[in-house]
Amino acid sequence: MIWVFIPAFNEENAILTLLEKVTTGLQGREYRIVVVDDGSSDKTPVLLHEASRKYPLQVVTHSINRGLGETERDGFEYIAVHSKQDDIIVRVEGDNTHEPGYILDLIAMIDRGYDVVNTSRFRPGGGQLGLNFQRKFISRCANLFMQTVFNIKGVRDYSCGFRAYRAGIIQDAVALYGNNFIQLKGVGFTSTLEILVKLKLLGCKFAEVPFVLRYDLKQGKSKMVGSITMIGYLLLGLFYHWPFGGWKKSYRNMGKMYQKDRKAAVQKFGEQNVRCSFPTKINS
Repeated sequence: MIWVFIPAFNEENAILTLLEKVTTGLQGREYRIVVVDDGSSDKTPVLLHEASRKYPLQVVTHSINRGLGETERDGFEYIAVHSKQDDIIVRVEGDNTHEPGYILDLIAMIDRGYDVVNTSRFRPGGGQLGLNFQRKFISRCANLFMQTVFNIKGVRDYSCGFRAYRAGIIQDAVALYGNNFIQLKGVGFTSTLEILVKLKLLGCKFAEVPFVLRYDLKQGKSKMVGSITMIGYLLLGLFYHWPFGGWKKSYRNMGKMYQKDRKAAVQKFGEQNVRCSFPTKINS
């Protein structure tokens, strides 16, 4: 089973087009679509209700806008409960800037043995359309910063949320980290990076496929506040490297144990058994 997870907030101009693209791309495969509507105030809820009659679609609704962090947390938790271990989860942006045609490329890499597969603008054949030079420069510098701080093997594009995951990995991460799977829920789009970092600590095997971000297809203004998100990236770096109980220290050797015995690692390093100092508990 393929689970397509779409966070959505005021996407009335894009959501139906995206759902149709997903359906066309996955024709002949067993799949379900999960949309977490993050308190949309436009026609998105109505359109999703109508679309649920046509597509294999489940809608999770926030009564108010809670931000991407809580939206991603709720979506992954929902799928973790309802999926099987060998299912695949593909997270796609709701604004139609992520072409669903890449989903099959992501799945093919998962089938080759990888746990997490990114789409990457920074691999040969990748790119981004519809962004000015300033936005491209900031994005590139931010990703170079993240590559230096977190150094995840196989990853060049840290800030694009268009990814595929083994469902069993997400199930174990939710069980192990609990509500702290995504801690920085209120700091811009930081959750996109935090998920990568938390799965690195599990010892996951990462890969990427080149893709072109179609920002030229986006309808409406960007919902990302760059300054807040950058603060979030800095906080993640601090939490990860904090010498007095940061993630890198608190979860030391967890990845090696997890690769040998998943259940033992979840039991030993579960959130109730790992003690982190105050700074790493912020927003938990």
